[in-house]
Amino acid sequence: MINKKVAFVTDSTAYVPEELKAHPDVYVVPIVVISEGEIYEDGKDLTSEKLYEIIESNKDVPKTSQPSVGVFKELYEKLSEEYDEAIAIHVSSKLSGTISSSNVAKEQTNFEVKIIDSYSLSFAITELIYKGLSCLEQGMDTDKVVDILSNEVKKSRNLILLGNLEQLYKGGRMSGTQLLLGNLLQIKPVLTIKTDGELDVYQRIRTEKKAKNRMLEIFLQSVKENQVQRVGIMHGNDLAGALALKAKLVEEIPELEIIIGEISSSLIVHAGQGTIGVFWQEG
Repeated sequence: MINKKVAFVTDSTAYVPEELKAHPDVYVVPIVVISEGEIYEDGKDLTSEKLYEIIESNKDVPKTSQPSVGVFKELYEKLSEEYDEAIAIHVSSKLSGTISSSNVAKEQTNFEVKIIDSYSLSFAITELIYKGLSCLEQGMDTDKVVDILSNEVKKSRNLILLGNLEQLYKGGRMSGTQLLLGNLLQIKPVLTIKTDGELDVYQRIRTEKKAKNRMLEIFLQSVKENQVQRVGIMHGNDLAGALALKAKLVEEIPELEIIIGEISSSLIVHAGQGTIGVFWQEG
């Protein structure tokens, strides 16, 4: 058994259930959300409910910013007093500069931090944290744990159904013409974060119902071909939609473990209310 004390660090794009929030060795660095000159820390002074109110009432869409080097440096210096080293698992470097801030802070402190790019976000990071904690409990050293997690990253799969095209338009990620055509044709883009961490359009589908059915088909095919043991259904203020999708999965695969959770505020800023994401690990 190893004697080193190891901390796990992540950022607030991750889905952090109460069990992990209460875990003494798990630390979450908040993404910054900026709205009309006000600065909020995701998960600390900004709840999802408050963000939805801001989105509804403000003309301009909120913006997000990666945690500063200083925030990470302060945490790593604090951790160095209690831990021998840390494993940091962050949102895809193709989607945020968070991992860059973490790396710079690591170089500025006399503390060993092994940093992993999840090439994803949300529940995908959650799965990596649980896997890492399990490996440590089995007595593995951190180098071995990092090797295992780096391999697990490659097995991560996801499908994301955007809930609100208006949000993308207000955020400058969609033209007015695209928004108009999307609304007129009831186009629902299904996105995926590829294994290289890039966000891409998986498919454009007419109507939300068809899009959700297609997501279900893709996931069930993956279950048939791989050893999928559990799935995370993440939602943006759409618990009913997440539960409906869960009910369909239970009908098809009763033994499947299904976790339902909320998408973090920092992600809802870009994806919009009503977003549904399905995350799983292929065996």
